[in-house]
Amino acid sequence: MSAKIISDEALDVIFRSARTRNGWQERKVSSTLVQAVYDLMKWGPTSANCSPARFVFVTSEQAKARLIPLLLPGNQGKVKAAPVTAIIGYDLEFYEKLPQLFPHTDARSWFVGNSALIETTAFRNSSLQGAYFMIAARALGLDCGPMSGFNNEAVDREFFPGGKIKSNFICAIGYGTDENLFPRSPRLSFDEACEVV
Repeated sequence: MSAKIISDEALDVIFRSARTRNGWQERKVSSTLVQAVYDLMKWGPTSANCSPARFVFVTSEQAKARLIPLLLPGNQGKVKAAPVTAIIGYDLEFYEKLPQLFPHTDARSWFVGNSALIETTAFRNSSLQGAYFMIAARALGLDCGPMSGFNNEAVDREFFPGGKIKSNFICAIGYGTDENLFPRSPRLSFDEACEVV
């Protein structure tokens, strides 16, 4: 069965015309739509289907008040204005779910006691899942504003107490405006970034 190619219009929405948004319309994002984004992105592949990403969706004024002081000053206004900010984390005990997620073999045993492999696998695959999250959000009509620029340890203490989940990056989602939108930055050409061997 050959793969279907999505339309140029869809590719524009997801990649070519999509921009990192810094300003946001005063328009709510429903919890149903947030769940739909997750339910789409969860199908993206991860190694051994490990799916280590964990999400906290910051929507209330009380939750924003907890998050905003932990951000660099340049990111605080973006999160304050955004209807939803996702904190994308990674579960250092993701392997405990492998009997459910990858039942064909004892994949859990690959990780138990191997902290370096756990950390590398969790971080890499949660980064992939964060990217899938952004693609899913754009595909469902939302704009994205991904950010690093925060105190990871403080965010972990505040939103992932217990120590088994660590923050990777955050991503505001909603309906963007052109406020504080920079000119489109260039990208490397194929020849600059790639080699075929």
